[in-house]
Order: sequence, then C-alpha cells, then structure tokens
Amino acid sequence: MANRRLSMRKIREVLRLKYEKGFSGRQIARSCDIARSTVDDYLCRARIKGLSWPLPEDLDDTTVEHLLFPPMTCVSPAKRQMPSFEYLHQELKKKGVTLQLLWHEYKLANPDGYQHSQFCYLYRQWTGKLDICLRQPYRAGEKLFVDYAGDTMPVKDSISGGIREAQLFVATLGASNYTYAYASYSQDLPSWIKAHVNAFDFFGGVPEIIIPDNLKSGVTKPCYYEPDINPTYLDMAKHYGTAVIPARIGKPRDKAKVESAVGVAQRWIIAALRNHTFFSLSELNKAIAEKLTELNNRSFQKLEGSRRSLFETIDKPAMKPLPSAPYEYALWKKHRVNVDYHITVDHHHYSVPYQLVKQQVDVRLTATTVEILFKNKRVASHPRSYMPWQHTTLAEHMPKAHQKHLEWSPSRIIHWAGQNGANTAALVTRILESRKHPEQGFRSCLGIMRLAKHYSPQRLEAACARALILKASSYKNVKSILHNGLDRQPWPQDINAMKPVQHYNIRGKDYYLQKEEGHA
Repeated sequence: MANRRLSMRKIREVLRLKYEKGFSGRQIARSCDIARSTVDDYLCRARIKGLSWPLPEDLDDTTVEHLLFPPMTCVSPAKRQMPSFEYLHQELKKKGVTLQLLWHEYKLANPDGYQHSQFCYLYRQWTGKLDICLRQPYRAGEKLFVDYAGDTMPVKDSISGGIREAQLFVATLGASNYTYAYASYSQDLPSWIKAHVNAFDFFGGVPEIIIPDNLKSGVTKPCYYEPDINPTYLDMAKHYGTAVIPARIGKPRDKAKVESAVGVAQRWIIAALRNHTFFSLSELNKAIAEKLTELNNRSFQKLEGSRRSLFETIDKPAMKPLPSAPYEYALWKKHRVNVDYHITVDHHHYSVPYQLVKQQVDVRLTATTVEILFKNKRVASHPRSYMPWQHTTLAEHMPKAHQKHLEWSPSRIIHWAGQNGANTAALVTRILESRKHPEQGFRSCLGIMRLAKHYSPQRLEAACARALILKASSYKNVKSILHNGLDRQPWPQDINAMKPVQHYNIRGKDYYLQKEEGHA
C-alpha cells in the first residue's frame, strides 16, 4: 500500500511538472528520480485517458490508478515477437531515430507486445551501460544548489559563558555563483525550511530547480534511484512553484557547484570571522550578511565582473517572481481516524467525516490551521487549538444515525459494560452523559473496559464503585485506583466524615457546574 501511495504521488508530480512547469521529460525524470521511459509511459497513459494538470477534484488516487493502469491480461512471450537487438542497434545510429520511435513502430505491428519500459530494459540489457561523464551547463535562473558547511561557528552565552555551535546554510546559483549564507543552531526541518525562505527573499526570486544534498531534513529516505523527499519540503517547493532534484548518492559532480560555494564560505566567512566573539544568533547573522556583501561584490580573478554583476544581468531577470506571501511552515503527519470520527493531534481531538472511520489520513499542521487530507483530497480544516484533550467537532462530520454507520454506539457500550457489572455500566453511563456528544467519551469507556484484561472483572467492578462514590468519572481515575490497589481497601465507617483535600490546583465541582452552564 505504501509503494502504491508513493507511485501515485510521483504520477501527480510528473503531470504537474509537465503541464504546469513545462519541464522536459529528462528534467521530470531527474526531479522525480525515475527513469525517462517511466515518465514517457505515465504521460502517454495520461494523454490516452485525457488527463492533464490540474486533475479534477473528484478524482482520488484510486480512480486515477484504475484509469492509468487497468488490469492487464497475461500474454505469452512467444506472441510478443521482440525484434532483433542488432536491428534496433543499427536503426538507432540513424539521425532522429530514438527508442521511443522504435517502440511505437513495434507496438503498431505487435499490439500485444512489450510495454515501453520493458522494451527499453531488454535492449539496454543487451547493449550494456556506458559510463559517460557530462560537463553540466547552467542556464540562467535554472538551478539553486543548497547544503550546510562542514565547519560550525561558535556563539557564546553572555550569562553562563557556554559555547553553542551554529550551523551555516549555504545556497548558490548555478549560472552566476551568487551566494547566500545563514546561520542556525540546528539542521532540523524548521531550520532547513526557514533557510530556504530566507534565501528566496535574499535573491528576490525563485529558481526553476533546487538541488540539495541527501540531508535528512530534506530527503526522508536517501536512495540512489528513488529518494523520498520530505512532505514539508515538497509542500514548500509547490508553494514557490519550483522543483526539488536531490543530488545522487555517490555522484559528487551533481553537487560540485555547492561544494565549491561551501569552500568559499568557509574561507571568506567562517575563517574571516574566527577571531570575533558573538553573543547571539542575530549578531552572528548580521556579521555573515556583511561578509556576504564583500564576497558577492569581489571581482573574479579570471573573468570580468563579480558574482553580483553576473546575478543582476543573468540570473535575476530569468528567475520567477516570489509569491504574494512567504511559505508558512507546515508539518505533515499521518493519523488513523478513531471510532469517534476524530483524530488526535498534539493532544487535541479534531473531527473528520464519519465515513472515514478507521481510515488513514494525512494531516497538514501549521501554527494556525489543521488541514486533513484523504488520498490527496482535503476533507476537513480546523483552526488549530492548543487546549489539551478538548474536542473540535463540526456538525456536518457527525452521522445522522450512529447505529447505522458506526460500529460502536452509546447503547452498545453501556450494554457491554453491564456484562462486567452494574457499577461499571453506571460509570460508563455517567461518562457518556457528561460529554456534549456521547461519541467523545467512547475512548474513555473503551479504555476502562480494557482494564479488565489486566485486572480481574471483580476488581474492575469494585474500582468503578469507588470511582462513582468519589465522582471520579475518567479512565485515568479508574486506572489509578486499580494500580494503587485502592479497590481492595475498606471504606471508612462514615464516608461523609472524610474531609476533601484543600489545594489551589483542585478546582472543585462548582468549576465544572459553571463550565457546563456556560456550554448550555
């Protein structure tokens, strides 16, 4: 299932880069780290089905997959009639002849023949592979190389005197070598994204392609063939209308430009500031900005002009304009919808349409918004709440008849609890009645019932009786009673003589009565 989701994500990215960005097949293959033949196959299938970009909103991943990859019938190898490899090899030497053209001619003569990817694989398996070293030309405004410098820069705490090492982010444009640098305390994902946003503001535009190393913040799973780009990093690239093509593992030529820029930054920034003492990160970045101005204005030794003059005449006019608003950092998570049609994000419960109970959804989390997506389609959006263990529920997400749509219902849970004992059923009933919507108490009730697996039903019944008397209607209270063995201790002769504990952290029943009256 994970491989299928990854494949559909790549198909959507191929269509976006082709029809929105106008990329060539070779550029799309490098951006998505898939074979050129695979890109041609995806685009060919999409053209046949009349799909382009953007895809219609009513098409989810399952529908798109069925359209592009219908079930295929097995064909015996004898009926495929693969042409001789010698013929293909000789034909390819002719001007304008490509494997794509030869495959189309082959399919016209053999409708049941091999698909394009297998056709090319068999031919390349016969010819072998050539190790070609290609010198990379850099077009204006095309590529931005990004990485962290190996050396760090110390920042001293003015109070404790302790030293904290700052990481130096370096970004350089391929055509002009115009360079940006920024210091942060970490190489984590928020720092990585913030450094990119700052770099785009510094350049005043957006390149067509970003080429990072396989840093964990940017590439979740490094792989020579199919690296997994972090969803937040990919989300940022879409916001700015650019593409991410990670450098291949073990291919230093892919990132030679940024390696050179890192070396320059280490000499003209880190080494140049070695005798300075900095007491804050902002102070350090101010000094880095001054050194950057000197570096970009310094004349080339063997060429006319400087990095800045080349940037203003070559790169800047070719770069795309910045979007109207900078990217807002968003964290992506996966959650499974619970039986109460809510997901829990940072200890707060958010509702989703009840039809998605037990389904896995993607959550895009910003400082102000919680956006929930199912198969790349948004199904819910909530203002982010920082109140722990509270519920944010939309009325349209609730089923009209819970008994018809949900596996669990309040009456069924109460009946199930009654099989353990009358006190257990009474406590579960109290919990359900105390919630604005009974479904919000499902998990608490199920948790109480599961305690019978670790303790005996008799102990659970006794613990529920004690919780009812104490008016401690929660899963944590019952678990604490069982854990501390309070269910086995006798009650005082006069329960009413027990004085309540006085403490400023204890709110008392009046607080909750006022709270319920406020909700009412």
